[in-house]
Amino acid sequence: MIVGIGHADLNPATAGLLEDELSARLRRAGGDGAAGLVRAGAGLPVVFGRAVRRARRRLVVVLPAQGVVPAPLSARERTATRELLVMAEHVHLLTCDPGDRDACVTADEGIIASSRRVLAVWDGSPSNGRDATAHLVAYARARGIPVDVVWPKGAGRG
Repeated sequence: MIVGIGHADLNPATAGLLEDELSARLRRAGGDGAAGLVRAGAGLPVVFGRAVRRARRRLVVVLPAQGVVPAPLSARERTATRELLVMAEHVHLLTCDPGDRDACVTADEGIIASSRRVLAVWDGSPSNGRDATAHLVAYARARGIPVDVVWPKGAGRG
């Protein structure tokens, strides 16, 4: 699996730049058949999902759950998740409170640990109370998982 992680607060122009760059990188990854994997949410997950489909790879979406049912999501997250679910070939439930940053970071660590490669949409900023991208990049690298950092020229957040 090739996991997509990164900032959720991408501006619209950046989303288009990233979709092009991510799909090109996924195509260059070769014909190994590895699927793209992303935890459902707004921002980067949708961009990554679109790029995976453009690269003609399978998309696997991890959906936060409360036991055996999907967890309640904010309106913004619901809209994004709908699009991801339409694109997904497989959906997996993972017990995780989408409103709890620490629970999401733990879920992302588990997803990364099971991957063979990470595509990180990251501007190099440190992790903070809202964004854990720097932490997740370090987590993957510490486990020897190759990480490709993507931040196109002209990209911006928020």
